[in-house]
Amino acid sequence: MPDLKKYFLLDPHVIFLNHGSFGATPAPVFEEYQRWQRALENQPVKFLGRELYDRLRSAREALGKYLHAPADDLVFLPNATFAVNLVSRSLDLQASDEVLISNHEYGACEKAWQFQAEKTGLVVKKAVIPLPLPSAEKILEIIWREVSKNTRIIFLSQISSPTAIQLPIREICQKAQEEGLLVFIDGAHAPGQIDLDLAGLGADFYTGNCHKWLMAPKGSAFLYTKPNRQSLLKPLVISWGWGEDSPIQTNSRYLRELEFWGTKDPAAYLSVPAALKFMEDHAWDQVRIQCRKMLSGALKEIGSLTGMPSIYGENGDNFIQLGAAELPPGLPAGKFQNWLYDEYAIEIPIIPWEGRWLIRLSVQGYNSQGELDQLIAALAKYLEISTS
Repeated sequence: MPDLKKYFLLDPHVIFLNHGSFGATPAPVFEEYQRWQRALENQPVKFLGRELYDRLRSAREALGKYLHAPADDLVFLPNATFAVNLVSRSLDLQASDEVLISNHEYGACEKAWQFQAEKTGLVVKKAVIPLPLPSAEKILEIIWREVSKNTRIIFLSQISSPTAIQLPIREICQKAQEEGLLVFIDGAHAPGQIDLDLAGLGADFYTGNCHKWLMAPKGSAFLYTKPNRQSLLKPLVISWGWGEDSPIQTNSRYLRELEFWGTKDPAAYLSVPAALKFMEDHAWDQVRIQCRKMLSGALKEIGSLTGMPSIYGENGDNFIQLGAAELPPGLPAGKFQNWLYDEYAIEIPIIPWEGRWLIRLSVQGYNSQGELDQLIAALAKYLEISTS
């Protein structure tokens, strides 16, 4: 794999194996981000008042081409959690209506649904998908076991944050569509890590972060909504985009109300095309293949050291650049994350999940086999000192 570390602004003294949390932006993309910020400061009224809509449309067109989705079905938002709040507060869900989630969802997004439950009486129902991960057919069976006559919407991650598993989203969307259920997919980790065809996927709502695996600046994400579902959404903030007398020149209420909600710095959104170009210029499909190969080897080595079975079970290839492994019971895992950083300058999350501890690895283009080898050596040392 080519040396890509030189393009990133990360501390060279830190082994950064946590791209999944907040991402990392290549220097050329960051320079484009700062160029947009300088242009904004140079003439704010012209930039925000007369030029912003066309510039956002151009950025959405580039993103839409990459995601295989019409640009006018996408809106830029600060992050995926913001999108989950927007959709969950927009839908007319009443007491006893049910939203079905899984036990692998990101905590902040689960909180967004729980907030609505406390406010309206909505029931948040959870499908318990075990680890090691069963087959796609079994996962579908587990999810549909929890569907009832009160189920209104299914909310699931395409790639889960705490456990780094992929769910069979296309099959779930197809079955839900047949039964008249709404589907909202949290794709926070998907764009840039897997190829997407949003228009063909079948989800009613889909949110993804651009600042993670797409490597755009922090605070850039999107919400895709099927055209026939856009009227269901209401802005979280009422501003100049709201109402028929809005000065925003577009016939799309969806774009006008959701993307224009007061003064904000749009530079992160406008830098998304630069992030897409960086991936194209550096043959990112091949980079992902090499990253996955390194991740696969590291997960196997961790399993050999710990004696723990793979969490992916029958789905041994159920990861791309983000993967997780279970740590042994009894290991003081709560102290492990700080120990790794203090002793080896390794930045990596150790995640508690349902009474277990998982080590979650991100392997991005700037990582090397030598860095993964250092992680394995550090784990071996920690196991040694913790059991002696």
